[in-house]
Amino acid sequence: MREQTVVAADATGAADYFQTYSVVGLLAVVGVLFVAVAFGAGRLLRPVVPTPEKLLTYECGVDPVGEGWAHTQVRYYVYAFLYVIFAVDSIFLFPWATVFAAPGYGATTLVEMFVFLGFLAVGLLYAYKKGVLAWT
Repeated sequence: MREQTVVAADATGAADYFQTYSVVGLLAVVGVLFVAVAFGAGRLLRPVVPTPEKLLTYECGVDPVGEGWAHTQVRYYVYAFLYVIFAVDSIFLFPWATVFAAPGYGATTLVEMFVFLGFLAVGLLYAYKKGVLAWT
């Protein structure tokens, strides 16, 4: 008798669990349909009159000259990457400070944060060894 009650409760719990995900799935389908209808309406309603001038590459009001390849300075991407590293570091420090104050979590969160800061320090040391941090 007890086993039948447990099996019935498990079946009800599983139905509620999958019903929650069906709502998420339905919302995803509605979102995809909304985007598809918007793109389809835009394609049907826009005028399509291609001319040679419209098919030219346009950049800042100047006719294109030369080839389409340009050299890019990689250092700007490196600076952006370093910024993201420090931004992520600061984002994780705030929740860590609140959990660290909670009773029973002090030592565990302290160790986890030092492991996280260790990974960041290794990345910073690698950037320093590569000479990325030298401002020229």
